[in-house]
Amino acid sequence: MKIAILGFGLEGESASEFLKIKYPKAQIEIRDKKFGENYLQGLDKFNLIVRSPGIKYLTPEIQKAKKRGVEISSPTKLFFKFKKGTIIGVTGTKGKGTTSTFIYSILKKSGKDVYLAGNIGYPALDILPKLNKDSVAVLELSSFQLQDLVYSPEVAVVLGIAPDHLDSHKNMREYVAAKSNIALHQKKNNAVFFIKNDKYSKWISQKSCGQKFAIDTSENSEIASCVARFLGCKEKHIKSAIKNFPGLRQHQEFIKEISGVRFYNDSASTNPVSTAYAIDILTPEILIAGGKTKGFSYSWLRKTITQKSPKKIILFGENKYEIKKALGEKVSVKIVDNLSEAVRFSYEFAERGDVILFSPGSASFDQFKNSKERGEEFNKLVRELKKML
Repeated sequence: MKIAILGFGLEGESASEFLKIKYPKAQIEIRDKKFGENYLQGLDKFNLIVRSPGIKYLTPEIQKAKKRGVEISSPTKLFFKFKKGTIIGVTGTKGKGTTSTFIYSILKKSGKDVYLAGNIGYPALDILPKLNKDSVAVLELSSFQLQDLVYSPEVAVVLGIAPDHLDSHKNMREYVAAKSNIALHQKKNNAVFFIKNDKYSKWISQKSCGQKFAIDTSENSEIASCVARFLGCKEKHIKSAIKNFPGLRQHQEFIKEISGVRFYNDSASTNPVSTAYAIDILTPEILIAGGKTKGFSYSWLRKTITQKSPKKIILFGENKYEIKKALGEKVSVKIVDNLSEAVRFSYEFAERGDVILFSPGSASFDQFKNSKERGEEFNKLVRELKKML
């Protein structure tokens, strides 16, 4: 048996370790861009291809291999195929990481054998050996992980859906269709929770033949509470978990106050919808944004920025001029070359009492390996700020 692993980040490495144990006699070959530009050639010679989320499913070479009879899988598919216990899957354009962690925290407080994994940064295959029939796995699921999934979780949570990743999907319709796999394969005794007033979330929920629960609010803690109640958690455990919830790193995370100026890290916001949400919550005087575009419109930002009126917006990255154009002429914009300059200028523009928000609204791949690395660099620059001045 010949197996190709496409992409060798966290998910690819995890898949490699799993497959070595599951198929000890198989020939496993790692294919990654860092090993050469032609890493997608000759895929039709393999029996099984395991695609990491960072490798586009619609890539012509993958589709060609599929037509020739090669089985196309993924770490997420493998997890669903061999898992034990119950899976709670959470998807949406924004808030899925926070909601997943809220659900995990409540179930943990309730004494459940629960694990958190998926797009949040913990490969699902790593927790597979720990699971038994009573275990619960809470998975944050991206469109890339759901795109060709032929399974659905027993409990699906569909948050608000807005344009995202349109550089990797054919269009908005195909993006939403990819998300719909979270509910499409559910059974009658399964359940889907969805946002009542979000047309895409509601549309996805209708793909399920299980129980459907409409949620009036888009607040992460409320949605998590509804799921927890469905699973039989007590109110005292729900309230305790929410009260003591520490928040997620790089999700509107407070980093430091310098001379009365507060810095917040929201590097996890990789689309303008998420950044608009962060602006609405924190009302910053100064916004740092920009990176690599993902094919969506920045008009989402224009509306929120017009309402909240930050005094200065600092843009860097590959799409800085694209964002500047979308924001219009009435917004005060400073264009810089990199994140280091952005942090330095943000502090120079700030006054005591101001909030500086780093919320890129863009992917990180123009200058960083991922959004986590980008966020860590921001934290480092903030903490070393006085040395830079």
